[in-house]
Order: sequence, then structure tokens, then C-alpha cells
Amino acid sequence: MKLLPTLQKNISTTLSILLLQIVFTVTATAQGNALIEISGKVTNEQKEALSDVSIHIKGTVAGTVSNSTGDFRLRTKLKLPLVLVFSSVGFKPQEFVVNELGSSLQVALVTQTYIGNDVVVTASRVPESILKSPVAIEKLDIRAIRESPAPSFYDALETVKGVQMTTSSLTFKVPNTRGFNIPNNFRFMQLVDGVDMQAATLGVPLGNAIGPTELDIESVEITPGAASALYGMNAINGMANLLTKSPFTSQGLSVYQKTGINHVGGTGRDLSNLTETAIRYAQAFNNKFAFKLNASYLRGTDWLSDTRKDQNPNNLKSANPAYPELNGDNNQVYDGWNKYGDDALAGSNTVSVGNLTINGQANQTLTVARTGYWEKDLVSPTVDNLKLDAALHFRPTEHLEVSYAYRFGKMDGVFQRGNKVQLDNVRVQNHKIEIKGEDFLIRSYLSLENTGDSYNVKPLADNMDLFSGGSGTTWGNTYKTALNAYGNANGGLTSANLAAATRYARAQADAPRAEPGTARFDSIKNVIRHINNWDIKSGAIPDAPVTGGAALIQKSRMFHIEGQWNLSKYVKVVDLLVGGDARVYTIIPDGNNFVDFSRPISERNKPLADGTYGNNIHYKKYGGFAQVTKTLLEEKLKLFASLRYDYNPEFKPKFTPRVAAVYTLNKSHNFRVTFQQGYRFPALFEALSYVNNGRVKRVGSLSYINEGLGYLNNSYTQSSVVNFNAAVKAAGNTDAAALANRNLLVAANLPDARPERIQSFEFGYKSVLLNNKLIIDIDAYTNKYDGFLGQVQVYVPKGETIGSDAAVIAMVDRNRDSTGASGVNAGSKGQERYRVYTNAKNTYTNYGFAVGVTYNFYKRFVIGGNTSFNTMKSGASDDIFVTGFNTPKWAANISFGNREIVKNFGFNVVYKWQQAFLWESPLVTGSVAAIHSVDAQVTYRVPQSKTTIKVGGSNIFNSNYIQYAGGPTLGGLYYAAITIDGLLTK
Repeated sequence: MKLLPTLQKNISTTLSILLLQIVFTVTATAQGNALIEISGKVTNEQKEALSDVSIHIKGTVAGTVSNSTGDFRLRTKLKLPLVLVFSSVGFKPQEFVVNELGSSLQVALVTQTYIGNDVVVTASRVPESILKSPVAIEKLDIRAIRESPAPSFYDALETVKGVQMTTSSLTFKVPNTRGFNIPNNFRFMQLVDGVDMQAATLGVPLGNAIGPTELDIESVEITPGAASALYGMNAINGMANLLTKSPFTSQGLSVYQKTGINHVGGTGRDLSNLTETAIRYAQAFNNKFAFKLNASYLRGTDWLSDTRKDQNPNNLKSANPAYPELNGDNNQVYDGWNKYGDDALAGSNTVSVGNLTINGQANQTLTVARTGYWEKDLVSPTVDNLKLDAALHFRPTEHLEVSYAYRFGKMDGVFQRGNKVQLDNVRVQNHKIEIKGEDFLIRSYLSLENTGDSYNVKPLADNMDLFSGGSGTTWGNTYKTALNAYGNANGGLTSANLAAATRYARAQADAPRAEPGTARFDSIKNVIRHINNWDIKSGAIPDAPVTGGAALIQKSRMFHIEGQWNLSKYVKVVDLLVGGDARVYTIIPDGNNFVDFSRPISERNKPLADGTYGNNIHYKKYGGFAQVTKTLLEEKLKLFASLRYDYNPEFKPKFTPRVAAVYTLNKSHNFRVTFQQGYRFPALFEALSYVNNGRVKRVGSLSYINEGLGYLNNSYTQSSVVNFNAAVKAAGNTDAAALANRNLLVAANLPDARPERIQSFEFGYKSVLLNNKLIIDIDAYTNKYDGFLGQVQVYVPKGETIGSDAAVIAMVDRNRDSTGASGVNAGSKGQERYRVYTNAKNTYTNYGFAVGVTYNFYKRFVIGGNTSFNTMKSGASDDIFVTGFNTPKWAANISFGNREIVKNFGFNVVYKWQQAFLWESPLVTGSVAAIHSVDAQVTYRVPQSKTTIKVGGSNIFNSNYIQYAGGPTLGGLYYAAITIDGLLTK
């Protein structure tokens, strides 16, 4: 190992802004294993004491931190010489060799605005310079977090190069990189101190909901692109690793209070308050024992999803194109963004009203959707988020640290899976035990999930409809009777009066409807939201038609163990890292989202005598990896090679390779090239869900779920059924018309599920130039996806085989109209509709690049910016489903600031822009407008009282926007925050 003189010589030309002068007062009580005490004082250039400077012995876990007066004391039984590492935010990390004992005291650190040579651990699972990482990686350290104008450190991720944020709620935000974005992102992993934050049964990452508090976050490392070669099957789009402060190096009592306002206009809600309180206390004892406690509570009024666009206009075949007068406000198959119970595109809330005479033509059919309810009437406006965590650390030797950590999160909010879900009193717990040494790590954790009083918004609206006007048949009959009555009273149904007639018919059919804002509506909603089974008729509402429920009752456990061992000092020829992990999910069937598949199909949704829904479900995966690195050409060239093996009993084993090279030219220019494969096993919800949700059942990808249902090999595609019904309606809506158009029906022939695969090639360049004032970061990539996992809706004829006459007739929509029509086959059993997780048939390629530049152009004035480009190359032919790239081609951020424009006073301004793009999902498809937004903050520090006051806002000009189709309208959020840090330190 080369010590300080060699290290300084290698990096002095580009990084030597920091001056460190150290002389220590050292006393030794004995030789060998006797205790040595090293003490000193740390100051800045102006001889002002520096607190919270981390001092640790290189190659060990031993270390300490300077106190409020800059003093430090370090005790060890290690023999001299020792290498001490000094690091603090805003200063260059520096190593110092202690060869002998002496007597003096003084440590002076020189401020540095930008370092550009941060150490990261996420890219290769071992500490390394960010400049020489084998893949693209971004880091937000504590200083960048403090200087960000974003309302929280998690919001600050939105301005990181290449990151696209999806905000479903104040309490629920999901980052993504490099395309194929969805609100519940299965392809982007979120870790907190190595613990996977993916909520198992909810199927969503909860990094900001139960992760670190504002006081405990130390840094965030983000790796865009595939990371599954080292981290397994969940990280083929990228990952974020949230790292917290150690109680050994960050001690004392800290308090944080933020107060803000949002909904200042145009978001659909009244002006509202936002408040967040956090507290942290940590203490260490003789560098042997340490603990920390964290608590935070946030409460506010949530953003509202209330965009009212129609995604099923009259000109579409799924509507009524033969009658142009039924367009706009008169569209009888209106399928609004953020409205539920009117889902026409999925066919789950439509009624075919047949045997009509319109404009003198008999046997006409109208497709009509139920009226439904707006999301704002079905969800709660108030959200809160409680986070608690505690950790105990023990260092039995300087080379070993053992810790136990507990984390608890309780949250409300709204998020989108297949539908919107109101989270209410969701509780997630994590228990983690970790043992780490200088060259090994063992980590095991248990995650517990309970969805509390949550409910699914769509079945709530569906069952409100059922209660209000009865079944679709009953509602349709009332509608038809009223429609004909209007026509009879006005000389028949004609183009001139059809719009008025349909409005009248809907009003009559909706007469029993529970109206939002009434006590009756609230009472019915409260009952339905607490009924578990969404389809089984319950009679839970006295003196009312029977109806189903909407409760989301999901409980799960996830057990995980992993380890890694750095064998470099034993192998010597190369640096070798090996590791492995195992994970088991245990799902408790709820009869609604997850069922015991060993039970008969007719019994799966019914509780047993003991109240359970059968045996628990287990989903397992195992893996291991090896990584070799080698430095050549006088440390100019660094080569990486890794190979990972993963096994899930539901699929064949998979091997995932990664090879990379980093070359440093003239000590300043770092070039990298990387090739890797990645695989992704279906997530729990994608693999094992069995959701009865209205007339469309959502099912997982595992083939045995299909047994007895037939959606894989006995179904028609949704698009072909829509085209078929349009032709049948135009031809008189008879059996003969159906059989004459049978060639329009297309068999789905869905494949058995397999893991999704990605092949990724990446090129990158990083450099720190102009005496550490200019940082340039460029990365470009191309990804090839094979077996892309998504959802497709198919139609299965009940009790029939596709291709038969009976199966063709079963596809006709008019089977839902009990009055029938002339020529209707009354014996038709109709159809079952399934939304299936399956693999795409096409191969998809996406590519792009990102560029980031930071320039400290004058004193402490810094300007920075980044831009990213992402696009997808579609297949030559249409696939079985829409993949949903859901990513703007261009996005950019520009920042300008000075952390200390005058003494203790700083500011930062960020401009964010992204191009308009198309968002596609099973719930909502539509255009997302371009975003222009400005965030700003000013900060004032009061060192004497250890206080920082920050005033700022996001979207300060209140330019309301949405981040995804069907998502909430985001407006300005203005805040003032005060942080008191490091009280009660020794």
C-alpha cells in the first residue's frame, strides 16, 4: 500500500487545493497491544474550530470525530505506523501517516468548493473514486443536499443528471433513469444502507416514505443503467443507494423544523399548510459503543389528480363513431383521466344498449359507460408520514463492527399500480443486523409490510356505481327505457335530439346515484372501503342492494441475507471480490390480490373457517457473484470483470456478466467503456397477483395461474375484440353479423413467462479541470430489451374454445344488455376479461446520453447544468401490448449559486425543463406537456448557535404541471426550515 507521499505526488497537479498541517499530542502507555491515544485539534484556514470532521484509521473501522471545539481523541491498540484519513464536507479527504509518537497540536483544513473526486461504493460494492467508476454514477453528498432548493433531499434527486422523477403524492416519489418509466417502478432499485426498500406486495419502492430523515441522510448515490451484475435481478434500469450518518462520526442532538404552504392556485385545492419535524440524537462511547435515534413526522394536503381529459373520444371504434353528435360533453363512452367507474377502454364499465331505432334505422346499438366518480371524491386530501429508526453499533476490535438497526414507517398518500390506490395507515418495518470488517460484510434483514386501512380506488368507484344504480344490466335497462321514452315523446330518436335524449337517459339511470359531498355518499364509501372482497356480494349495507368492497389488505414478510468478501490481499495478482445472497418472500393470501393457488378456482377468493384465505405463498431467489479488477500501465488503466448467477425456482438459472475498462489520460481525463447483461425476474405482483377487479381480472405471469382459466392459449386480444364489435354494431348487431366478421378476431397466444433481459453498452468520460474548478461528466448508452415484461388485456369465451361459432358470439358486447336484440343467441355465456403480465414478443432498443458540467467561475460562484436525451427504437410490427417508454426525449437542469456570497449567507437557484412526451399505461394514456419550473433557496448560518435557516420554494412561479398522465397537478411549494445541529456533543 502506498502511503501519503506517493499519493500526494500522484494527485497534486489537479487536486491539491487542501493544505493539511498536522502535529499530534500522542501518549503511549506500552508497546505491542497496549493502548495508544492520539489527540489533536482541527481548524480551518482562519483558525476557526471545525466540528464533525471524520478521522479514521485507514484499513479499519476505527475512528472518531472532532467535537464542537475542533478537538478529537482517538484510542487504538494497533501498532505504528498508522495512516489517518481526515474528511469533511467541503474539504478534500487527506491521508496522514503517523510513524512515531510526538508532542504538538494543530490541524488546519483548507476549504474547497468542489472536489470532483468523491468516493463511492455503489458502482462496484467497494470504495472507489467516482472518476474511475466502471459505470455512470452520480452522488449527492450532504453539502449538495443542504444547498439544494428542493423541499427535501429526496426531491433533490429530480435535478440529478439523467434522473426522471414520478410524483404520485407528497409522500410518494419514484425516480427512474433511461426510460420505461412507471409509477411503481420494478426496474429501479432503492436501497437504504443496503436494505431494499421495495414494498413486497404493494410492489412499490418506499425510499422516501420510510427512509432516512433530513437529519440522518449523509449522501445518495445513483447508478443509472443496469446494475444487476452485482445487485441481482431488480436493478436493470438503475438504483439509488441512500446512505445515513454513522453515530460514531455524527454525534449529538439535532432538530429540524420545516413549515410551508402549497396549493397557492390552480391545483384544485385550497391554500394549505405543510409541516415536517425531525429529531436525531447520537452518541458514541470510547469508540466502542454508539447508538442513534431518529424520528420525523410530515403532514400536509396532498397534490390532486384532477385532469379531466377524455381518453376515449367519440371517433374511436371503442366509442360511437357512427353518431358524431355524441361527441365532446355528449360522449356516452367518456373515459376521463382521474375518473373511475367509467372505464370504457378496458370495457369494464360499459353497457351495450341494443335494439334501438335511430334516424329510422332499426337494430342500432349504442355503447354507454357508467357515470363513475372523480378521484378527488374518492381519496383523502390529508396525508402524513411518520418515520422512526434506531441503531446500536459495537466495535469489539478496530477491524470489526457489529450493528443492529430498526426502521419503521407509517404513511398515507396515493400511488398508481394498475389502478390508483389510497394508502391509509400503511406500516412497514425493517430489522437489520450487519457485521462488517475491513474486507468483508455480512448483512441480514427482515421487512414486514401491512397495508392498514388502504383501499383500491377503482373497485370503490365500481361498487359505488353498483350500489347507486344496480348492476350494469339494471342500469342499462333503465337507460334504454328512458332513451326510448324521450324518443317517443319527440318524434323518435334522430340526429337532432340524440344528444339531449342520452343526457336525459343518463339522468334517469343515475337517479339513485349517491352524490359526492352528501352524508349518504360518505356513509356508503366508508362501508365499501372496509369490505375486503371486491367481487363477492356481501349485503354489508343494510336495506340496500348487495355490493362488493374495495379494501386493500396485504401483508407480507421478506427475509434477506447477503455477504461479500474482498480476497484481494490473499490473491494479490488481482483484486477479487466475491459475494452471495438469498431472499424469500412470504405472502399472506388476502383473497383479493394474492390467493392460495392450491385451492379450487371457485374457492380462492373465499375465506376459510379460520378467517384465512389458505396457505402462505413463498417466492424465492438466490444468487452469487465474483468481481475481478486489475490496474495496469502505472495505474492508468483499470479493468473490471464480474459474473453473477441467479436462480429463482420458477425459472431457469441465469448468468449475468459485466466487463469494463477505465483509462486515465494525463491524470485528468477518465474514459470508461462497459458492457453488461442484466436479467429481471418478475416482481411479486407481476408474478403472483390474482386480482378480481370489476369485470377485468389482473393475473400474474407464472404459467400455473392460468390453469383452468385459459387466458394464455384460449383468448382473443382486446384490440381485435374492439374492432370486431365496431363491425358487428355497424352490421346490425346480430349473430349473423358476428359470424360474418369473425376474421377480425385475433388469438392472443400468450407465451409462458420468462425473465426480462437487457444487454447494455455504455461509454463515459469524467474530468476535473482548471485547477479543480471545472467538472465535466458525459455518459452515453444503448440498451436492448428482450422479453420485456408488461400487461396485455385479453378476452376468454366462457366455456368455449376460440375459433368456434359460440366463442365468436361470446365476444359480442351486447351480451351485457339483458333486453337483447333480434337475432341474439340467448345461450351465449359471454366472456371473461384478463389483464395479464406477460413478455413482449418484440425486441426493443433504447439509447441516449447525458452531459453534466459544473464550473466554479469566480470565488465561490458556481454554475452547473446537465441535459439528457433518451429515445426508443420500436419493433417492425406491433406488439401484444404497449411497452410504455414514458420518458421525454430531452430534459435539462441549470443551477446557479454561491454557498457563501457573504459570510454565513448563501443561495441557489435551479431551472428544470423537460420536453413534452407521450405517457402510456393500462390506466391512462395521453400527452404530458412540457415542464418549465424554477426552484430557489437562501440559507443563513448562525455558527454560534449551530443553527441554519433556509427559506425557499420549488416551482416558485407556480407553473402547474403533471409528471405523468393521470398523475397529480404539481404547483408551487414554499417553505422555511430551521436546523439546529450537533447540540449536546462532548
